[in-house]
Amino acid sequence: MKVVEDLPHRVREIENAWVELPGGERMAARIWFPEGAEERPVPAIFEYIPYRKRDFMNARDTPMHGYFAGHGYAAVRVDMRGSGESDGTMTDEYLAQELRDGVGAIAWIARQPWCDGNVGMMGNSWGGFNGLQVAALRPPALKAIITSCSTDDRYADDMHYMGGALLTDTLDWGASFFAWIARPPDPAIVGERWREMWRERLDGLNFMVEDWLRHQRRDAFWKHGSVNEDYSDIEVPVFAVGGWLDGYSNAIPRLLSGLSVPRLGLVGAWAHSYPHLGVPGPAIGFLQEAVRWWDHWLKGRDTGIMAEPMLRAWMEEAIPARAFYEQCPGRWVAEAEWPSPRIERRTWSLGERTLAAEGSRGRAASGAVSPAATGGPIGSSPADPDARLDWASPQLTGLVGGEWCPYGTGGKGPEFPGDQREDDGRSLTWDSEPLADRLEILGAPTVELELAVDRPEAFVAVRLCDVAPDGASSRVTYGILNLSHRDSHEDLRPMTPGAQARVRVQLNDIAYAFLPGHRLRLAVSTTYWPMVWPSPEPVVLSVWPAGSGLQLPVRPPRAADAVLRPFEEPETAAPARLTPVRPGRWERTIHTDVMTGETVVTNVSDGGRNRIESIGMEIRAAGEDRVGIREGDPLSCWAESLRVTEQGRGDWQVRLEGRIRLESTAADWRLTGRLDAWEGDEMTFTRSFDSTIPRDHV
Repeated sequence: MKVVEDLPHRVREIENAWVELPGGERMAARIWFPEGAEERPVPAIFEYIPYRKRDFMNARDTPMHGYFAGHGYAAVRVDMRGSGESDGTMTDEYLAQELRDGVGAIAWIARQPWCDGNVGMMGNSWGGFNGLQVAALRPPALKAIITSCSTDDRYADDMHYMGGALLTDTLDWGASFFAWIARPPDPAIVGERWREMWRERLDGLNFMVEDWLRHQRRDAFWKHGSVNEDYSDIEVPVFAVGGWLDGYSNAIPRLLSGLSVPRLGLVGAWAHSYPHLGVPGPAIGFLQEAVRWWDHWLKGRDTGIMAEPMLRAWMEEAIPARAFYEQCPGRWVAEAEWPSPRIERRTWSLGERTLAAEGSRGRAASGAVSPAATGGPIGSSPADPDARLDWASPQLTGLVGGEWCPYGTGGKGPEFPGDQREDDGRSLTWDSEPLADRLEILGAPTVELELAVDRPEAFVAVRLCDVAPDGASSRVTYGILNLSHRDSHEDLRPMTPGAQARVRVQLNDIAYAFLPGHRLRLAVSTTYWPMVWPSPEPVVLSVWPAGSGLQLPVRPPRAADAVLRPFEEPETAAPARLTPVRPGRWERTIHTDVMTGETVVTNVSDGGRNRIESIGMEIRAAGEDRVGIREGDPLSCWAESLRVTEQGRGDWQVRLEGRIRLESTAADWRLTGRLDAWEGDEMTFTRSFDSTIPRDHV
């Protein structure tokens, strides 16, 4: 990362400013802008998240927003209501109040003497979500947005459910939200009010994981904030950014396809982060690209960015079959429009255990096939139409699947899918012959299965793997479908045991090149633990290969890819000064008790304790997630997450611990939680939660 000391403009910073809300409450903002902006106003870039501008996000915010200010913008980082030094309480994600406050903050920014009235909004993850959602409310001063690692569909593509199946990431995130939102304001900013404000947050705490579990299908709860309900609500230009390893990459092609405004898409190899911090590499000079975008839409300068292809994507190849790698092999490719008329849907038929290409089956867009859009059969197979393959997946299938949403922890913690041979051996698989030629895909593969199951509640996990000549198997992409959701995520229909059904599973969008000599492998299982919570009973799956098939979005070569404008190397403004006080610890372990048959997966992520020199505060955030199951017994599954946060300066020291545990019976979820808070050595607050929630065909 290149640190740019000599930016075009000298930067002035306001450490804390108050954004006045209509009800008299205030949100806290940190602002960077070019010197002289009060006399010569500039456009503003607004980021709006609950992760604390002053302390826990100081190291990330300082170099990024300082960079924008150094290029002639007012950069405004606002802590949402109920977080950081802002007033009020927060009870869940993306509530109507949050979005109204965002609209109010944009109006406040546009009125400031240093702003020329033009505002852009950007954010990664939560800030990417609410950037889309606020844009859909059409605040007059908002002129364009950048949304990174976000989604347009809060049910289909968020860390709660995937294909109608419950993700264990909802526990990880729930514990984080639980502990993080309850952190107190800094007395250095709010004075003696800090304890009163903290108590208000603690007393107003909502056990949001319970809300997420009470909505197990796509209802009004999830439709709120899902901009794919009506893309036409967004009338400003959108730059959608993400990475293939991130849990949210599917939203980018959907946004490009669904929106009618000027738009760009950028997808790298990265996990869940801004692209200038992207892991695995190559990271890019994303802040330079953002300045080009803002210069075009906020300053009216022709930077050439809108003359470039609509979609830029990293075409991966020969990805390592390892749980972490620093660089992803491949190259940048581009499509002038999306959906691209160049993408050709090519069918592969299933034999007894073989996968064979049938050739071209016409042109179609990648990306936007709904679970209900089954259409006609993908193709026919020369296999015996009555041949049937039966399979019972072990509960541990998925053990090397990695995290649903890797964060790219810089090699400190393994998160990526590892060598798939272990899971392949637990799955029903079909292999192609070694490829004679390079095969490139860009978009969402789809798999159609003629199947039956012996239980009314079941799901299928479908993986597409790249098998190297030495036998190593890398997961290219995958999809999950709860079979009760085969027609709709709203109107559910359990399976009739033993009855045949044709289902279509859409895999995650991907850009990938299979090399000559490599094989394609299609793998299907009825478990994918620990990522996905298991079905209530062990399931036997039957597949009729003759009625099943795979469709790949094949991308023909494009000579223009070789002359694409290269991205610059990452650069930022000067970073914040952090001093390590106590080292962190990152690990992922798998322990199996051969006597009891229980396997426990443990993830530890401890960033250590660090001192922020500019404010004299020490901070620490740590977590531990554990998931366990006994082979053959899906109802033995349990998951628990712990989050710890610490912050302090001198005699002022506070600590929070949030714990969540989930278990289940065939009929119910059992969800428990607890939050403890300390001031110094004294526990000043504790609160417990205990809920039983009916399972809704999950």
